[in-house]
Amino acid sequence: MGFIAFLKTQFIVHLLIGFVFVVSGLIINFIQLCTLVLWPLNKQLYRRVNCRLAYSLWSQLVMLLEWWSGTECTLFSDEATVKTFGKEHVIIILNHNFEIDFLCGWTMTERFGVLGSSKVLAKRELLYVPLIGWTWYFLEIVFCKRKWEEDRDTVIEGLKRLSDYPEYMWFLLYCEGTRFTETKHRISMEVAESKGLPKLKYHLLPRTKGFTTAVQCLRGTVSAVYDVTLNFRGNKNPSLLGILYGKKYEADMCVRRFPLEDIPQDEKEAANWLHKLYQEKDALQEMYNQEGVFPGKQFKPPRRPWTLLNFLFWATVLLSPLFTFGFGVFASGSPLLILAFLGLVGAASFGVRRLIGVTEIEKGSSYGNQEFKKKE
Repeated sequence: MGFIAFLKTQFIVHLLIGFVFVVSGLIINFIQLCTLVLWPLNKQLYRRVNCRLAYSLWSQLVMLLEWWSGTECTLFSDEATVKTFGKEHVIIILNHNFEIDFLCGWTMTERFGVLGSSKVLAKRELLYVPLIGWTWYFLEIVFCKRKWEEDRDTVIEGLKRLSDYPEYMWFLLYCEGTRFTETKHRISMEVAESKGLPKLKYHLLPRTKGFTTAVQCLRGTVSAVYDVTLNFRGNKNPSLLGILYGKKYEADMCVRRFPLEDIPQDEKEAANWLHKLYQEKDALQEMYNQEGVFPGKQFKPPRRPWTLLNFLFWATVLLSPLFTFGFGVFASGSPLLILAFLGLVGAASFGVRRLIGVTEIEKGSSYGNQEFKKKE
């Protein structure tokens, strides 16, 4: 094991990376709070500023994927589709099987210049998660309780508010509503059978309300839907902790572009279109499992240096005073100060671990275990 590889496995190094992310995130959130004064004066300036502030935070996670772990992301698509990346408003449909599927999506948005302006339809619980939810609030992310009767007006209002967004945005939808587990899949397929829908082998039954509402509200703003099917070579199941330990993965992403005008305007027909799409996604996963590749031409968009430079900037700004302070505490010889400092380090470690826990499948929500039994 080389020295760099050794460093990647050390807890103290992980703690320092977490410290930089958390403290820089709190600083960014405070600056975002201050930008609220811009909203009534110049809404579009507020949005552009917050896109860049969000980029400064999210790109640190992308840096871990691209530069720290060296994970490779390969696109399977066609040249015409790839040429549109970063040049239009789109809705992204991504399968929800892996702990870091969002991070693979982010690395693509970063390479095509839309990371800061990327959006998602997120569960409302995330709004209260420090850094993640707080940053999303200032980005006008649409939050929902995943109870359509309560969400309908909120979701429609939030989506319509994005109709004049000044920067190209990729709006992510996890149509399955929750991450894939065997228990949720079994329940989901029971619902599919009761509704007379074809069963899926690798996906949960898509929940159509969010998709049809997004298409209706963003029609005229969004140009297309990108269907993205993600898999990892070697049947790997990566985690954010694995990325933090420097484990390298190889992600393959099959991307298909559907012009929005090709999607039916009628809600029922649009829902049927989505069900058919997921049957096709299931066939793509089956092909990948058998052949090890997706159909289409392979593209490897080059990683950009900005994520690494951004992290190095924050590390320089924040770690220098931390080391100076820590040295002063231990040099003082005061047991009380030393214990307080170690307690602070322990609290920071706990906080970072809790943030990582948000992405872990086994600690994910139970949504889907019973919800799939209810009608949409």
